[in-house]
Amino acid sequence: MQEQNIEQQGTMQQPPSIVSTKDQMYLTDMLSWNLLAMKKAHFFAGQCQNQEIKNQLEQVGQMHNRHYQKILNHLQMHQQSSAGTQLQ
Repeated sequence: MQEQNIEQQGTMQQPPSIVSTKDQMYLTDMLSWNLLAMKKAHFFAGQCQNQEIKNQLEQVGQMHNRHYQKILNHLQMHQQSSAGTQLQ
């Protein structure tokens, strides 16, 4: 029964045009988490003697950097589109 409800609801095709305060706080948290994970991975990679582990930690740091940039770009696009609609 519960599975049917989930299937009927479907997925959101586009994000809403308004970001609530709660959403904005969550996005800020996600940026902070990714930045911290990126910094920690870089720090620990610098402490490693084993090259394989060092490389893996650098890859982890790069992944978190990509996630950080994606979130930031999304927020900037939203901010620009909001500014454009306010000017019209």
